[in-house]
Amino acid sequence: MRKIFKKNRIKPFKVFDENNLSSLPRIILSSVLVILFFYSLPIIVNFTSNKIESSAGIQNNSKAILAYTLNKKSSNSSNSQTLNEDDLLIDIYSLNDQETDTVRLDASTIKQLFEDTDYKLDDVRKKKLVKPIALTLLPAEIKMIESVKKRKEFFIQIVLPLILEENKNIKLDRKRLFSIINKNNNSSSEKRWLEKKYKQYGIPSKDLSILKRRMDIVPVSLALAQAAKETGWGTSRFAQQGNALFGQWTWSGEGLKPKDAEKSEGHKVMKFNVLQASVRAYQRNINTHSSYEEFRLARAKLRDLGEPLDSMILSAYLHKYAETGNEYVKVLQKIIQQNNLKDFDDAKLLPSSIELESLI
Repeated sequence: MRKIFKKNRIKPFKVFDENNLSSLPRIILSSVLVILFFYSLPIIVNFTSNKIESSAGIQNNSKAILAYTLNKKSSNSSNSQTLNEDDLLIDIYSLNDQETDTVRLDASTIKQLFEDTDYKLDDVRKKKLVKPIALTLLPAEIKMIESVKKRKEFFIQIVLPLILEENKNIKLDRKRLFSIINKNNNSSSEKRWLEKKYKQYGIPSKDLSILKRRMDIVPVSLALAQAAKETGWGTSRFAQQGNALFGQWTWSGEGLKPKDAEKSEGHKVMKFNVLQASVRAYQRNINTHSSYEEFRLARAKLRDLGEPLDSMILSAYLHKYAETGNEYVKVLQKIIQQNNLKDFDDAKLLPSSIELESLI
């Protein structure tokens, strides 16, 4: 059975009857208030934003350039509640502040330097010895090298000594740590050194077993692969303008804003004065943050078994380094294999010399 709906006929002058006329002043008043609200809203928002920005500027200090969380997340994480960031990064602060007036060498000058010092990757692969050439900035012309192979080799030549330098420092610390552990009694200087390292590696519990796990190197091939991935083999804006080799983020202090980031997003890619500071911050990241605890446990297991630190094995535990997770791991492993980066895992840094320093 079809339902029949009657149409309501609207009387043309119904809206102006006596009842509606009595509510007309309220309607006008409401309209005026709504208009005033939307007119004043942008002014209020702008004023509030300016206040927030000005207060944030006051809170920044000279060390805020490196005030960041090590796993690319907010500084409100549970990890940051138990760690003193100044203690954790004090040596990175000092390294970053050492050279602020660095000179950017062009690619041709760097290539000539490598030739003058007979620094060739083919020789490194065979002899496992690397010239201690520590460049502070990447050359802008690296992106103009048309040959992909030559560009990659050039990038490796620049970054390899920096990674080896940090690994060397960690190995020396690790050697001293085991010397202290194997003693029945420790001197006051050894105890002070331990206190310093507990702070540096973020261990308020002063647990020696945790310090042993954290105070260890990242395989050279793995560090090279991550630097290559994060910078596009040295061509990214973050690497060129901020010496950011490993794409770490900052929520305060100086950094570079990603071009595709929303204005509301507070993070930036952290800037460094020198490339070496970026490498050290990366090592501290991997060795201290809870996101990489599985990585450190796997590394310690290889140590206990007397096995070499295999980058193909350990890379599987860096799935939290990027939002792409396991896909990121696959990319790293592909970079390692395709570029034979494991050839550099056993490389050693030659001692520096006055002659070499004069060339640099």
